[in-house]
Amino acid sequence: MSVQDTQNLITEMMQRLEEDENFITEESGEARKRFFESGTEILTTTDKIVKSYIRVPRDSREIERIPAYRVQHNNIAGFYKGGIRFSEVVNEEEVENLAILMTLKNALHDLPYGGAKGGVVVHPNHYSDRELNMIAKKYVQRFSPDLGPTHDIPAPDMGTNAQTMDWMVGEYKTINPGENYMGAFTGKSVDNGGAKGRREATGRGVYHSYKWLVHEWAKSVTNENNVADGVYRKQWRTLRELVEKEENGEPITVAVQGFGNVGSVAAEMAYKCKDLTHRITAVSDHQVTLRNLQGLDIPTLIEYQLKHRELPAKQELLNELGVEAEILGRDALVTQEVDVMIFAAIEDQIVGSNKDKVSAKVMVEGANAPIDQEADRYLHEQGKVVIPDILANAGGVMVSYIEWKQDRITELYSEEEVLGDMLKHMEQSCEKVFVSYFTEGLSSIRNTCYMHSLKRLFKLLYRHGKLF
Repeated sequence: MSVQDTQNLITEMMQRLEEDENFITEESGEARKRFFESGTEILTTTDKIVKSYIRVPRDSREIERIPAYRVQHNNIAGFYKGGIRFSEVVNEEEVENLAILMTLKNALHDLPYGGAKGGVVVHPNHYSDRELNMIAKKYVQRFSPDLGPTHDIPAPDMGTNAQTMDWMVGEYKTINPGENYMGAFTGKSVDNGGAKGRREATGRGVYHSYKWLVHEWAKSVTNENNVADGVYRKQWRTLRELVEKEENGEPITVAVQGFGNVGSVAAEMAYKCKDLTHRITAVSDHQVTLRNLQGLDIPTLIEYQLKHRELPAKQELLNELGVEAEILGRDALVTQEVDVMIFAAIEDQIVGSNKDKVSAKVMVEGANAPIDQEADRYLHEQGKVVIPDILANAGGVMVSYIEWKQDRITELYSEEEVLGDMLKHMEQSCEKVFVSYFTEGLSSIRNTCYMHSLKRLFKLLYRHGKLF
């Protein structure tokens, strides 16, 4: 989705809220219209966009000039919060759109944060550790005036990790001596004040959003009369088919696009799940798709990926690992015939040109915006179920909130406490979204999420006196 797509969707949902007479009953007529016009203007525009250039001495002694961004969308719900990604395809529009989505995501899950995002135009695999360390520190030097534990709190994103955050918090401490620095970044290593379980949190949340829908909701709703008429009952039947398939002893087939921190963890959760039986038949990363219709050896592939940061892409490597798999092109995954597809790579994987080639019944957005607006509408009309990124991939920011809290009280939560809190929070969000979607019949699960987010944000703007 582009910035314009997101802004248009916000505008559409705000118009529906204005028409809802049960929402903000204190205002009516022209005054109500003005308030909603004002709220729409605020939520579709961005507070601040900062662009800078990071000059980094390469190991070759050349000086490279690298574009870098920090975008702060809105902080009505709390301090700005959002990851920093290192990617060669980062651009200003992408970062702004992701910042807007962070505002909506934090509001949906009732987190006390606004939305922000950062980006650096580099491919991390093409840089040494020394160079990445320099890029991380230079980023903090450039953006330090706009960061801080009570202002804007970055976290890892695509291409960054706990080591990156450790470097950044160390530089922030150097620049701001005597200030509270621990909560300035989340996603740090545990030794450096990070939360236990943070690396796995997003992948666990992605899997749990799908599991809750099938195992908790679809299993319990056995009568279609409890579901809104039309496409909602078609989607309910789709989910019931998965339930009945699994109950009859036939595993649910799954494909996972992207085998990094998010995708590999989601795949492992599905592989080991005791409540639902799955067969992972295909996984992919930036260079290859591996397929085995009888099921892939997920633990062995995860062990290899953790060591090499990629999947084995050659037959001799698969033979050495004892993994049976057919090697396909990296783009082959989206057309695999499976029940469930988890997207944990990059944006725009299902678009207008390939939307009709997708056979999966349920799609889970572990990445940000892997399904564009046109494809989302088409899949919805076909009775397929799309669990959107704003709901599914919030596990990371939920645990970031726990980390931020523990840094303020200087008390370390156990991994059991962290993940238990995150899963409980995810279940509450799933229940709120899925129950209202299937009973009230909004135009998509994504729109239902937006509606819940915008209700909270608009109420805060109204109560704070920000509308006019």
